[in-house]
Amino acid sequence: IDSMGINMLRFNHYLQKQQNPVAAIITGEKNNAVYIFANREHFHAVYYNVKNKKDALAHLCAAHQIEPHEVVYFFDDVLDLSVAEVCGLRIMIGNKSTLLLQRLAEEHKLVDYITAAGANNNAIREATELLMGISGLFDDTILQRAHYSVDYARYIKTRNTPAPVFYSSIDSIIKEQPPQ
Repeated sequence: IDSMGINMLRFNHYLQKQQNPVAAIITGEKNNAVYIFANREHFHAVYYNVKNKKDALAHLCAAHQIEPHEVVYFFDDVLDLSVAEVCGLRIMIGNKSTLLLQRLAEEHKLVDYITAAGANNNAIREATELLMGISGLFDDTILQRAHYSVDYARYIKTRNTPAPVFYSSIDSIIKEQPPQ
């Protein structure tokens, strides 16, 4: 469900801009599930073993000629707060065990929306549907996908073109590094 939500949000962006949005994952750890997911969904980049996630964001923005304020950032924990400071739209994944962290994020204006659903209860889908609803194209996005429209076929062809580039932080420098 979360994966389809991400795909629909990307298609929603495509309908608005006639181009695919840059999609990336930034994680502090090595994570095989992330590598598999990013490959399957044709994300542009994966940053792993990154302890200062703001460095990864700066690298991503420079590589794709985008500004941090143009980024929608989905996050859930302490290591994400420095990135949340500079992103344009910050969505925190709700978690009953991090209520104080959520309060801190709200008080310091580091979050724009906290999902009602938790990480294992389709929180990403909740947020992607909210964003598509705000766009005014929710119904069009969903119905075009349901009927595999000409626009969706064009989108999916271009979406499936890139293969993710993998980066890691080595001595605090972001370098291309395929996972091993």
